[in-house]
Amino acid sequence: MGTQDVKKKTDGEDLHQFLKYLLSDLGAFEKMIKEGLFEEGIRRIGAEQELFIVDEDLRPAPLALEILKKINDEHFTPELALFNLEYNLKPLEFGGACLSDLEKQIDRLLTKVRKTAAKCGGKVIMVGILPTLHKSHLGMENMTPNPRYYALNDALTQLRGGPYQFSIKGVDEVNVFHESVMVEACNTSFQIHFQVGVDEFAKLYNVAQTVAAPVMSIAANSPLLFGRRLWRETRIALFQQSIDTRQVSPHLREQSPRVRFGSQWIKESPLEIFREDISRNRTILSTEIDEDPFEALAAGRAPSLKALRLHNSTIYRWNRVCYGISDNGKPHLRIENRILPAGPTPRDEMANAAFWFGLMAGLSNEVKHVPDHFRFEDIKTNFFASAQHGLNAQLTWMGKKTIPVRRLITSHLLPLAEQGLKEAKLNSDDIEVYLDVIRQRVRTSQTGSQWLLSSFDKMKELGGTTSEKMSALTAAMESRQLTGDPVHTWRLATIEESGGWAHNYMRIEQYMSTNLVTVQEHEPIELVANLMDWNKIRHILVEDDKNRLTGVISHRALIRLLGRCFQPDSNQDMPPVSDIMRRNPLTITPETSTLDAIQMMRENGISCLPVIKDDRLVGVVTDSDFMTIAASLMEQQLKKNRPAATAKPPEAAS
Repeated sequence: MGTQDVKKKTDGEDLHQFLKYLLSDLGAFEKMIKEGLFEEGIRRIGAEQELFIVDEDLRPAPLALEILKKINDEHFTPELALFNLEYNLKPLEFGGACLSDLEKQIDRLLTKVRKTAAKCGGKVIMVGILPTLHKSHLGMENMTPNPRYYALNDALTQLRGGPYQFSIKGVDEVNVFHESVMVEACNTSFQIHFQVGVDEFAKLYNVAQTVAAPVMSIAANSPLLFGRRLWRETRIALFQQSIDTRQVSPHLREQSPRVRFGSQWIKESPLEIFREDISRNRTILSTEIDEDPFEALAAGRAPSLKALRLHNSTIYRWNRVCYGISDNGKPHLRIENRILPAGPTPRDEMANAAFWFGLMAGLSNEVKHVPDHFRFEDIKTNFFASAQHGLNAQLTWMGKKTIPVRRLITSHLLPLAEQGLKEAKLNSDDIEVYLDVIRQRVRTSQTGSQWLLSSFDKMKELGGTTSEKMSALTAAMESRQLTGDPVHTWRLATIEESGGWAHNYMRIEQYMSTNLVTVQEHEPIELVANLMDWNKIRHILVEDDKNRLTGVISHRALIRLLGRCFQPDSNQDMPPVSDIMRRNPLTITPETSTLDAIQMMRENGISCLPVIKDDRLVGVVTDSDFMTIAASLMEQQLKKNRPAATAKPPEAAS
């Protein structure tokens, strides 16, 4: 859950004192390793489940605090955004029926939060990135009012020296600015933990790095962001950029991102990770420290290492080392897998976990020393290839030529995972059930990401707005998740599941045009006439080099100009855009309601409203958009009111 009573670094003295605590904790950690104080000889597993909360219109709903108050359960905890929740599962010893027991925990707590959310007017969705999420949902008003989150936001913004910019390219592209760390709230995950001994840590951590790519390929569930088709696991790119504090350097200086895969194999111990993270990343948060770790060790107690854990919580490795204290009072080490997205169902999540746990055990038995068989550069390349392409990725395995990840999973990794789980003495029925889900996903080529993309592409052929498609995907996902059936069995979403007006046309951002045709003030009016003709549009927006709106030209203004120019006594040349554009036009924001926009058009006798966000042009709506909406609503109403066909009497049937 992380330390909550934190503050941002404010002055040199504060920084100096916290760094002393941090180095003291690291010294105590090293002493514990040397003296063999960590729990050994037992492996445990655990997980953290993150969720999206949506309202009846399937949009993100800031209901987290209300739900937490009503649910009153220590398993549940807030997340960065008020439309996210997390619950933590009880650790289980690795063996026997641990996998099915963990799934029962997920199901039980999921049922509980669904019921509580319904009482608050909400629903919960399990997905890596919510399709109906808009950039407007990422404002500070939706940040959970917790000192940790405000301090983190302030610290990261200060380090970056300005707004966040993120750019991700896939089939489509997203390239936008944002002013806060709330971009991180786009992501929800299913984080799994694997307790390991100190002596085996380096080997198992390297195994975790090695298998990250194929596990992510089969588990991908985040292909869409703001209605754009990006990576199969877009969370990877988005999370790294949302927390990135690196600034552009005047020379080729290496800088470590706070979210990272790593740069080399671990040679001996987790100390290497902590030392690198302290060396490469500034301390950005502090907290009150009330314990001397060496005094705790002298008294026979496991120290909390509060400073070390806080710093570690601000470094987001995809496989992260975690320090904890077991119920028996002994300190232990865990590898936290952060690559898996939430959803699509608890069965899918546990299949992903079973595959990873099996590979952790199986590959560690198959190879004695991972660096002898794999190049780190290949493994890191594999990771990003899988994030981008999912089951279509080509991976380099054991230093050989590239191999399609589907073939690698089927021919080698599934048998390896099965053997690893069997040697760990897990329940044979559980092994078969969970690994068969992985097997069927490969056979059908239907991961969560592929289901979303295939559904989207099918709906795209039928027309409709992007907002309708995102609503349909979210509604279909929610209904299929309630069945509990794994994603490889799901039928594709249909546009009819979108929910109509209430879900798709309430705010301008849901249907405004963002593929804009614009001109600048100095350009010739002939260009405007051609652009209107080529693109079949009646308005051209005028902007400057920084995408700031400066005016609007309507087809009526163009006709009036042409009328003057073609008068018999006229020798007038065509003027530039600046001469006929309407300056200071009325504008709206993406959050403006549709009814307010219609009223503005009526009252002011205009047929075009540019959409502005943070002083920049981001879209446009015209009266044609409202005519399209009206036609859709009339069609829906006529279908609803149309009387059913009367059946013919039996004697007339012949």
